[in-house]
Amino acid sequence: MTFYAFAKSVVKSIFKPWYRVQVLGLDNFPKEGGVLLCSNHIHNFDPIIVGIAASRPIHFMAKEEIFRVPLLGRIVRKCNAFPVKRGMSDREALRKGLKVLKEGHVLGLFPEGTRSRTGELGKGLAGAGFFALKTDAMVVPCAVIGPYKSFRRLKVVYGKPIEMDKMRKEKASAEQVTELIMSEIHKLIKEYR
Repeated sequence: MTFYAFAKSVVKSIFKPWYRVQVLGLDNFPKEGGVLLCSNHIHNFDPIIVGIAASRPIHFMAKEEIFRVPLLGRIVRKCNAFPVKRGMSDREALRKGLKVLKEGHVLGLFPEGTRSRTGELGKGLAGAGFFALKTDAMVVPCAVIGPYKSFRRLKVVYGKPIEMDKMRKEKASAEQVTELIMSEIHKLIKEYR
């Protein structure tokens, strides 16, 4: 058993009953090949909740500050996360993200770049569109819905993969593609809230 699988089973046994996590649309999650998973971001636990709900291991981009915390940094790295410098173009993180997708793994992103203080969906950053355009990965929107309150239902909804062929052929900008991804996340939030 890998460290990721072990950590997932331990965390799942705690978080799933504590937040009464309900997973919807798991059949929309591709069973193989590169997947760009894009979710809204309402709480620090979002990567954990999205990770335990998914059927495959996820490689999350995470703010580099987390990796500086001695024990936490090592654990997060062993759980497939890698650092990204916020507020600037981080070429190393972009290269790592592309490699994850091209090798057929799942790259998890929170396109807003930071947690929403209000719980409302914010504007997405161009990074999500960049990864969608530069690879043939399936782009899957995801929504975390509900309050993070003990024993209150929390939903993780996976939407259908977004059709990207047209956007790639039309040479859409990364910003345009990110807007499309964010609109699909917004639809999930409205439908399942």
